Amino acid sequence: MRYHFDFEALVEYWPDFLMGALTTLEMTAVATALGLVIGVLCAIGRRSPRAWIAGACGAYVETVRNTPYLIQIFFIFFGLSSVGMRLPVLAAAILTLVINVGAYTGEIVRAGMDTIPHGQIEAAESLGLTRAQIYWDIILRPALERVYPALTSQFVLMMLASSVTSQISAEELTAVANNITSVTFRSFETYLVVAGLYLLLALLLKLAFHALAQVLFPRRRRLGTAL
Repeated sequence: MRYHFDFEALVEYWPDFLMGALTTLEMTAVATALGLVIGVLCAIGRRSPRAWIAGACGAYVETVRNTPYLIQIFFIFFGLSSVGMRLPVLAAAILTLVINVGAYTGEIVRAGMDTIPHGQIEAAESLGLTRAQIYWDIILRPALERVYPALTSQFVLMMLASSVTSQISAEELTAVANNITSVTFRSFETYLVVAGLYLLLALLLKLAFHALAQVLFPRRRRLGTAL
């Protein structure tokens, strides 16, 4: 089978590709920030001595991690609208990303917290540190440093998974590609370009997270330990 590649048909749509990529990055940035906050709170909640808090956080994590992301976004966008809570497309897309990545982040952070030796916590208590100081300086910061590579990988995966939001017509990169394909009928070329853009976005995110690690974890930088 012979196929004639025609990328010239896509040249005029480069602004659309770039706008879609920018929307994808904006969604990723918001979902990363909010998802990290939710994940940390959820990890702390799952370690709570209060059974109802630990149970509620556990139920949230297990529900999200054991249901398809597509079903989650349909529930947020279509399900809530059927009971009178209709959200704008972009808001529904970001909310679903936050809920989804928050659950996975919570488990990653909790795993990091579990690696902190209990003796360090007892030593901090004997020095008279407050509970907030112990959580921040003794538990949370070292835990985040240890699981940082796993967290960044999860956030990159979330960026790639944001393509699913095209199913509710969120104008991110995949949705833009679908629109261009319907006009140009050059599916192969369009999705080849989009695959390259997703690869570029993933590499840019990894570089950004690596640069952020140099600021957040100076001890690693001094020791020459890569993150």
